[in-house]
Amino acid sequence: MSQTAQTLIHALCLPLLAEDRPEAARTALVLRELGPQQLCTPQPQSSDHLAIRSLLALSSHPAAAGLLSAFDLIPWGINPVAAQIGDRGSMYVVANLMGPEGPVPCADLRMGLYYQRPNTYYGLHNHDADETYTILAGSAVWTAGDDTRLREAGEQIHHPSLLPHAFRTGPEGVLAFWRWSGDVNLHSYTMLDDPQVAITA
Repeated sequence: MSQTAQTLIHALCLPLLAEDRPEAARTALVLRELGPQQLCTPQPQSSDHLAIRSLLALSSHPAAAGLLSAFDLIPWGINPVAAQIGDRGSMYVVANLMGPEGPVPCADLRMGLYYQRPNTYYGLHNHDADETYTILAGSAVWTAGDDTRLREAGEQIHHPSLLPHAFRTGPEGVLAFWRWSGDVNLHSYTMLDDPQVAITA
């Protein structure tokens, strides 16, 4: 394993190990076992890379420095739910790192990174999977069910299966780590009726 890949795996495990759930610990085990062979190839640059790097450089989260130094290995840009979200996909980019489709193969777990661009609102949605987000850099006003509040670097938010959730960014945007467990199918991913979408538009 290259030193850069090792740095990436270590950084990605930090939010998992900070979460007190067995599914998070299992995700870390799979990542450590299979990640070094699958997350070792330099990836092409995208138009969001500079913004994401800049956000990481300002973050105090323990994973930020490692993600920044191994940034070229992160496969940004593959959105597995593009068919369900339509033009809303223009406000964010995803790096899928684990799941049935890979790159780290696992039939019943998913994980990755999520960057939402500044001053955007990604409306209410839900899915069958249980989900945990960890804010790595930036901030967002986060809705999870009836709870809406500002979330900043270091905070974790858990969404049980089918809990509606939404995110509104300010001028800096937000970078988050996410993981799925339980029923990790993609077909259940649904955008919900949300009056805030009309207000934002």
